[in-house]
Amino acid sequence: MKNIQKGFTLIELMIVVAIIAILAAIAIPQYQNYLIRTQVSEGMNLADGAKTAVSEFFNNAGHWPTNNQSAGLPTNPESISGKYVSQVDVSGGTIVAKFNKPDSNDKIKASQIVLSPFDQGGSISWNCKPTAGSSQKTDVKDAYLPTACRGS
Repeated sequence: MKNIQKGFTLIELMIVVAIIAILAAIAIPQYQNYLIRTQVSEGMNLADGAKTAVSEFFNNAGHWPTNNQSAGLPTNPESISGKYVSQVDVSGGTIVAKFNKPDSNDKIKASQIVLSPFDQGGSISWNCKPTAGSSQKTDVKDAYLPTACRGS
């Protein structure tokens, strides 16, 4: 009687390894982008508290707050920080979240997100574009920004 061997041939194993390598080559960069987007979302979350303070100030005073203190936020912008965000600063109603912590990904380190308020006749909307005449701008790449901020 013949001895029948069962198992995979070398070529079949090589094909499986090649498929796994191709999948990994696609997945790893996508995962890196995902990690950067989660870091940017921390800046957006920290800016949400400042958005509320700026909106309340505008509704009460009729003009935008000049700094953190006038908006009712801590005077020192560095006191509003996170693992990746070094500070959240308010200037003329505009909110700037800066990514300058050691744990920040190199692709966003020393970058910032600028949120500008716009009065819509009683309601306030926010945009990732600077207001007219502002020298501050969002310099985080569109690929890492939340969907609402892309291309704005």
